[in-house]
Amino acid sequence: MSSRIQASNRPPLKAKNWKDTLLRVWKYLDVHRGQLIIVLFMVLLSSGLGLLGPYLIGKTVDSYITSKQGSTIELVLIFIAAVYFCFSLSSFLQNYWMIGISQRTVFTMRTQLFHQLHRLPIKFFDKRQHGELMSRLTNDIDNVSQTLNSSVIQVFSSILTLVGTITVMLVLSPTLTLITLSVVPFMYFGMKWITNRTGKLFKEQQRYLGDMNGFIQETISGQTIVKTFSQEEKMIAEFMEKNERLKNAGYWAQTYSGFIPKLMNMLNNLSFAIIAGVGGILAVNGYVTIGVIIVFTEYSRQFTRPLNDLANQFNTLLSAVAGAERVFDILDEEKERDNQASIRLSKVIGQVEFQQVSFSYGDDQQTITDVSFQVMPGETIALVGPTGAGKTTIINLLARFYEPDSGLITVDGHDVTNIKRDNLRSKMGFVLQDSYLFQGSIKENIRYGKLDATDEEVQRAADMANAHSFIMKLPNQYDTVLKQDGSGISQGQKQLLSIARAMLSNPSILILDEATSNIDTITEMRIQEAMQRLMKGRTSFVIAHRLNTIQKADQILVLDNGKLIEKGTHDILLKNKGFYYGLFHSQIKQESS
Repeated sequence: MSSRIQASNRPPLKAKNWKDTLLRVWKYLDVHRGQLIIVLFMVLLSSGLGLLGPYLIGKTVDSYITSKQGSTIELVLIFIAAVYFCFSLSSFLQNYWMIGISQRTVFTMRTQLFHQLHRLPIKFFDKRQHGELMSRLTNDIDNVSQTLNSSVIQVFSSILTLVGTITVMLVLSPTLTLITLSVVPFMYFGMKWITNRTGKLFKEQQRYLGDMNGFIQETISGQTIVKTFSQEEKMIAEFMEKNERLKNAGYWAQTYSGFIPKLMNMLNNLSFAIIAGVGGILAVNGYVTIGVIIVFTEYSRQFTRPLNDLANQFNTLLSAVAGAERVFDILDEEKERDNQASIRLSKVIGQVEFQQVSFSYGDDQQTITDVSFQVMPGETIALVGPTGAGKTTIINLLARFYEPDSGLITVDGHDVTNIKRDNLRSKMGFVLQDSYLFQGSIKENIRYGKLDATDEEVQRAADMANAHSFIMKLPNQYDTVLKQDGSGISQGQKQLLSIARAMLSNPSILILDEATSNIDTITEMRIQEAMQRLMKGRTSFVIAHRLNTIQKADQILVLDNGKLIEKGTHDILLKNKGFYYGLFHSQIKQESS
């Protein structure tokens, strides 16, 4: 059983405001109005030719075969063949042009969505799962694409075919038309009975599928832990349980949904039999001709087919509208915006000041409260305190990832809210605890700090970061391609590459957030040496839990529960025998024990 369920069988996502969503989708399509008119004309043409073909066959039977008259039947047959050829050609062209329109439309939507994700503030990503955002960029866009590719044309074609078929049938024989329509109630109630059951079953199947996919991802990501605690059998047993539930749900969902084509075939055959039987009686009594009966048998199939198509496309259309609405929800999110009077600083010397700054992440509890301190250019500032004290929040505010609720933050005397974000961040360099590396070569990852850097500049930055020696031992040296998130090299090597990247960007203000955590002693020494080079002459903010690494800092800011409770040099804070004194000596005891 395929893990991907066709859109016609999925329970549709429901749009909250489908009218406005359709209008917005139309604005994307309206750019291609000329081609859409041609596509619509082709739909009209193919629908008309599809109706004309059976009608001509019936007339041919009455005029040439039944009466056994006429010597030009060859020309008529050639004309009928031409009609069906033009029908096939117009069907192909409408699909060909519509695919082009739909692909250009979703290309524009996908591009706008990706651009928007890069313009949104960090707080937006804090509130949403990354997998859910990926779903909007891939699954929801793909849903819209598939619907525009085929469903829109199919719906228009089905409606036109249905209306045209009933109209021609009424003209030819109202009696046979009523007989043909007699199967509609059976079709309606049969489809309703099936869909009432399949909707719940497919929803259940999707839930079990999502549960199992999440379990598989978690298990693969945590293989080290699984093997460390020898829990392979337990994980296999859990997987078997989830797989069994998915199998059972899928079995009954597919079984019930399989009734739909069987029901349609049965009703088609029933309609065919009724038309043939009643039509034969009417033909014997001279009410209709044999050609009319032939036309009706073909039209009865054309009548039920669009009904089936419309039923199948209903869920697809609803899901596509819901998917488009989810995309528009992201596009409507408020972007990071600078003030109109924002300035660009050509040079930053690194003077930083916090004046009575308070901030919360949207809840009632303040993350930092009334924090004030001043940093002179070139100073090294260490931020220490227990987890949740507000250390990282200070850095986030300085980089304008968030805006303070109150207070003032200045860089070189300028309010940071009046400095353009990209300009401010370009003057800052970050070396974080979790060094993120992109899939690509080592050279490309280092050059991320300065895209126009030469190979010589990249190598010089790596050398200053103590990364050059290990890079040269790799199979392709600087051209060695790293996998996603830099897997394939050690955590310490990732940190050295991050330091090289920061060195290449030549920042005025440096942020070091737990850059040496979880690193062995020898590697830590290399990283510390590289960081000392990087920090030289730059204003540096260092977040560290290992207090022995920040003893030479010009200022140590001690935070607890979001408040700045102490500040000073290492020696002064130890003499004061306050909170920092307790932290420092507790770490010494832990390291010596």
